[in-house]
Amino acid sequence: MSEAETTGERSCVSCGISVTGTNAARFKCPECDTVIFRCAKCRKQSNLYECPDCGFRGP
Repeated sequence: MSEAETTGERSCVSCGISVTGTNAARFKCPECDTVIFRCAKCRKQSNLYECPDCGFRGP
């Protein structure tokens, strides 16, 4: 379980802003199933993200 899941923290894994109450995407890492949050702006710009648990990188 990731730190974000245990603390209830919901921040964009790409830019770090809080995504609570926003139009953010929530999905599981393709490699390790850690829950990842991305803000709408980073999704639209196709900013890279990195899983905090396993290091998987994606667009």
